[in-house]
Formats: sequence, structure tokens, C-alpha cells
Amino acid sequence: MEQDITLKKEGQGLAFLKPMLVKLTSKFQQGDLISWLKKSGITILSIALFLGLWHLGSKALYNKEANYKIEKALTEQGQEAADAERACIASGDSSCQPNTLPAPSQVWASLQSLIADHKVITADKAAFAQKMEATNEKLIAQGKDAIVYTGRASFIDIVLTSIKTVFAGFLLALLIAVPIGIIIGLSPSLRSAFNWFIQIFKPVSPVVWYLLVFMIVKTLYIGDSSDNAFVISFISVGLCAMWATLVNTAMGVSSVDKDYINVAKVLKLGTFQKVFKVILPSSLPLIFTGLRITLSVAWMVLIAIELLAQSQGLGLFVWEEFQNGANDSNSKIIVAMFVIGIIGFLLDRLMLMVQNMVSFNKNEGV
Repeated sequence: MEQDITLKKEGQGLAFLKPMLVKLTSKFQQGDLISWLKKSGITILSIALFLGLWHLGSKALYNKEANYKIEKALTEQGQEAADAERACIASGDSSCQPNTLPAPSQVWASLQSLIADHKVITADKAAFAQKMEATNEKLIAQGKDAIVYTGRASFIDIVLTSIKTVFAGFLLALLIAVPIGIIIGLSPSLRSAFNWFIQIFKPVSPVVWYLLVFMIVKTLYIGDSSDNAFVISFISVGLCAMWATLVNTAMGVSSVDKDYINVAKVLKLGTFQKVFKVILPSSLPLIFTGLRITLSVAWMVLIAIELLAQSQGLGLFVWEEFQNGANDSNSKIIVAMFVIGIIGFLLDRLMLMVQNMVSFNKNEGV
């Protein structure tokens, strides 16, 4: 009897799992498990195929460049030099390795190296902060600026800088594009009046936007010795990426069901009430579609703009590694490429999640 009571109590303790187990069991009965396994298997197979083709391609390119170096040494310096070149390449010496597409294993090694480098730099920052703590307290008490760490940034710091820049640019795009889109969407006359402006400036290259912003910011901050790279970068990103949100907001507002507008008139809602209670909720699906496009465009153009602005982000990192030409530079560039792609995907999923939270029009997205 005591054992039965104990079992019942244990069962009550796990009662919260029952709905989940029932749901999972019903899904398995419907064949969802088999479908999920098929999809997962296909995904894993495609990843393995991609890595295999990548490995074979990098190996073929490596062999081609290695043979070229050996043949060049043979032609210019003779058999002895060619043998020395072949031996050097076979030894793995970085001074004579072909500088071509890295293999997946080399990229993985570079990723681990970048992570280890981040740990070292983080430790250096902590040691510097501890060392300068007393000095900085005195400087702050005197109304002076504290001494900050000015050493090199780690790869993680660089990624975080790019994310901060893209979100600042996205926020700027939202604050400019959504209000203007609502205003011109409410008036056919304004849409016609501003159409030329949108059509001319929408396709302008991010490089040109950067140069325009640089001209303005340089003049506004004239005489200021502070680094304006971040300001120039996020403003350029915002101006370059805002057009999809502007167009979609105007389209969403202009296409609101007339019955909703008539109901607002019957209820005698004010202009602001009509916008926030009727027009905006009806326009949210299109507005969020524009915002998703804007965020994707912002992330894409960010790399070029950071390169031009010399902002400590992924764009400058890729360019410096390309210019550096070290043995592992190509591998680090590929690491950055994957990081850029993964973050871009996650940003799009984030926007889709927010859209589904605030909009009545649920969209699974692709």
C-alpha cells in the first residue's frame, strides 16, 4: 500500500509532462516523426555533400598551385630548386604553401584560433582594467576621461561591433521610413509627389551613400578629433536600407480596406486614433515584410560600408585579412563569410518571430 501511494505521488509530480507526451505521441502516430527524420537526413546529407565537394575542390586548387610553383622553380632555377620547393610544400612550411581556397579542416582550425585569441585578448583587457582601476578613479574624480584599453580587438568584439552598427542603422531606417511611409500612404497626392524621389534614390549604391554621409558628418564634426567611423557607418546603412520599409509602409497604408476607414469615420476617431487603431494594425504584415527586407539589406551593405569607413567590424576584418596574405588569412575570411551568413539568417528569423508576435497575419516564412 505504501508503495502504491509513493508511485501515485511520483506520478502527480510528473503530471505536467502528460500533455507534452500526449502531443508528441499523437504527432508520432501521424507520421510526423518519420517526416522529421527524412528532412533531417536530407539536411545532413546535403551538408556532407557540400563539405565533400568543398574538400575536393580545395585539394584540386592546392595541387594546381603547388605544381605551378614547382614547375616555375624548375624552369627558372633548375631541378635542385624544384626538388627543394616540392620538399618545402610537403613539409607544411607556411613560407611556401599555396595560397588558395582553404579546406574545411583549415577553416575549422582558424575558427578555433580566433576563439582562443578572443580569450587571450579578454584576459588582457581584464588585466589592464585591474591595473588602471586606481588611476582611472583619480582621473574621473578630477573630471578627466578614464584611460581605456586600446589594444587590438578580438574576432568576437568585431562581430559585436557589426551587430551594433546594423541595429543602429536599422533603427534609423525604421524611424525615417515608417512615419514617412504612413504620411504618403494616406495621401495619393503625396505619393505622386514623392514617387520620383523614391525611384531615384532607392537604387543608389551603398558606396555612394557612404560618400554622401561622409561629406555631411565630416563637416558637422569639423574640429572634433573623435572617431566618427561608427556614426558614418550606421547612418549610411540606415539610408541605404530604408527604402523597402518606406515603399511597403506606403503600400500597406494605401491598401487598407475602405470599410475599416468608414468604420473609423462612423466612430468619429481622430487622425492619430485612426492611424494607430485602424491603419497601422491593418498595415503590419506589409510593414514587417519591408522591415525584414530592410534588415537583410542593412546586413549585406554593412560589410562594404565598414570597409570604406574603417570601422572595426567584419567588413574591415575581411579586407585586412585579404591584404595581410598570411597563411591562415584565407581561412579566416571563410570563417567571416559563414559568420556573416549565419547572423543574417538569425536576424531574418528574429524579425519573423517579432512579426508573428505583433501581427494577426501569421507567416512561417522561408
